[in-house]
Amino acid sequence: MVIKNDHYTYRVTWSADDDEYIGLCAEFPSLSWLTETPEAALKGIRNLVADVVTDMKRNKEKIPKPIAIKNYSGKFMVRVPPDVHRTLAIKAAEAGVSLNRLASSKLSH
Repeated sequence: MVIKNDHYTYRVTWSADDDEYIGLCAEFPSLSWLTETPEAALKGIRNLVADVVTDMKRNKEKIPKPIAIKNYSGKFMVRVPPDVHRTLAIKAAEAGVSLNRLASSKLSH
């Protein structure tokens, strides 16, 4: 699959500290673009990512894979203190569901 710059995860939000909109890219957390409008922030961060990817290719660096095209197993481990584990196990038993089902339900809300 060919990775395109528009496959990356972009976000635009207001920055009260800077009094401007800020464009961000999840796959490149060190990059940002500040400007006066949300549209310009999105355009700016997309152009910046494109420039960085071009530079990384030229230097034969590993380019981040877009989150949108990664495969996920649906499994991950979360460590909690033993008392939290016990409390969740009790709640799951009282609800008549597995601990996994209870955790999944809580995480999805």
